[in-house]
Amino acid sequence: MAGPAAGVRASECGMTAAMSAASTSSSSSLQVPAGHFPRGAGVLLHPTSLPGRHGIGDLGAGARSFVDWLKDARCTAWQILPLVPPGAGYSPYASQSALAGNALLLDLDALGARGLLSEQERQAPASVSQDQVHWEAVTAFKQQRVQLACERLRHTDDGKAILASFRAANSWADDDALYVALKEVHHQAAWWTWPALLKNRNDAALDEARITHAPAIERRILEQALFLEQWLALKAYANNAGVRIIGDVPIYVADDSVDVWANREFFQLNNDGTPTHVAGCPPDAFAETGQWWGSPLYNWDALKADGHAWWIRRLKKNLELCDVVRIDHFRGFAGYWSIPVTAKDARGGSWKRGPGRALFDDLQAALAVDGAPLPIIAEDLGVITDDVKALRDGVGLPGMKVLQFAFGAGHDNEYLPHHHVADSVVYTGTHDNDTTQGWWRAEGEHTRDHVRRYISRDGSDIVWDMIRLAMMSVAHTAVVPYQDILTLDSGARMNVPGKEHGNWAWRVRADAFHPNLSQRLRELVVLSDRAPIGAEALAARTRKKAELEASVIPLDER
Repeated sequence: MAGPAAGVRASECGMTAAMSAASTSSSSSLQVPAGHFPRGAGVLLHPTSLPGRHGIGDLGAGARSFVDWLKDARCTAWQILPLVPPGAGYSPYASQSALAGNALLLDLDALGARGLLSEQERQAPASVSQDQVHWEAVTAFKQQRVQLACERLRHTDDGKAILASFRAANSWADDDALYVALKEVHHQAAWWTWPALLKNRNDAALDEARITHAPAIERRILEQALFLEQWLALKAYANNAGVRIIGDVPIYVADDSVDVWANREFFQLNNDGTPTHVAGCPPDAFAETGQWWGSPLYNWDALKADGHAWWIRRLKKNLELCDVVRIDHFRGFAGYWSIPVTAKDARGGSWKRGPGRALFDDLQAALAVDGAPLPIIAEDLGVITDDVKALRDGVGLPGMKVLQFAFGAGHDNEYLPHHHVADSVVYTGTHDNDTTQGWWRAEGEHTRDHVRRYISRDGSDIVWDMIRLAMMSVAHTAVVPYQDILTLDSGARMNVPGKEHGNWAWRVRADAFHPNLSQRLRELVVLSDRAPIGAEALAARTRKKAELEASVIPLDER
């Protein structure tokens, strides 16, 4: 399977203490200032889950109504999953292009307003679900409409100007479009099975392919230009409402991707283009043979020699799309599990050193605003060793705290709120977790008893009890999946790690953005001092804090 197995997520990988031996010790007005994350609250909801009349969430009216709901709830963050085209199992974590946008998110009504699609062409089949993304049907319906709109656009003067402008500003777009065209010609076969001249990127063969497939290439580039235009308009709408976008960057890319095909020197590959070693996890309590993700591992020496330019381009693109970025499987930058492709299973792997501080020094030098720390959240879930913590803290990145991981063990569990630190982001659960209602019903009495005693509640309103607990944490940011706002059960779960099919399909109806819910959340946001405050109030608070600190007499002077 191309890339990580659909649904298999690095954050679910339990880590063992043995790993430490092999490990190394476009900005917007709302971008995080001077590396500081102001105290705030947000909601996790991927755009595919938004309401809309075309079978999948889009970047139109449903997205703007959600932003309005967030503003009413006094939330300052909207967290999403990767915006890339979905890959195996329709996972946004196994894409064939790490820099492209998911064209299935395009608002067809906005394309209609540009005269590119008629009302009749925008009519979705009557069988379209408002509660689930039926991926195959939606892909067939929307892909055909998007391509039709792009074909019409490319024959206009406006389309020609957009095409030239986007190509000039996005050097990756031509390789991406050529790769997609060649995949179509070769019936979606993996790139390393293509004819040798194309597989090995012979200049003459690529030039000939660009001429032969020019219409398809131009349609793909226009599709990406339209995506960027619509997304940045939505982001501006959110930013103007006081809402920042928290994006997501998977650490690895799929083996059958334009990213590997066009950058073979930066991956651990055989001469034929197939991986020599792949990513995964060692055996643990959750998987006795470990986890085999299948993503090709990086050639970190080659990346370092190039100044980590590939990673700089990738992060720069994501910071153009989002105000803050969560980097998935952060522990892989300190040390990663390397599995030879010849191994029987993940038990045949071993720990290797990651790039460590060198990568983040290059990212900081290239992308930081006025020398401030980068607006990155480190996904540091699992059993994290001292070297990973040292890298995270040395770079100055907040980590993650998930409340569903906090209960049922000892009082020293670092996910329990009394162990939280201000420089972190707390969640009731993530997209990889069950909903809080589903989690509560599945847990044993031992865990439920721990929860009830800890929060001094009977559990009859457990979801909102957990939301309250997140809001009261000292963590600077608290994020709640929208399924928890609605107190939904396991049927609304977004992803089950290790499950190859049936994920990423949940959707919310427009009537779920109800003022009663925003009011209930707003009360907790305000009560926990997470509501945004004006510049004057913030300045006054800062002055008062400075005055109080100046008035304290050091102990050695008393």
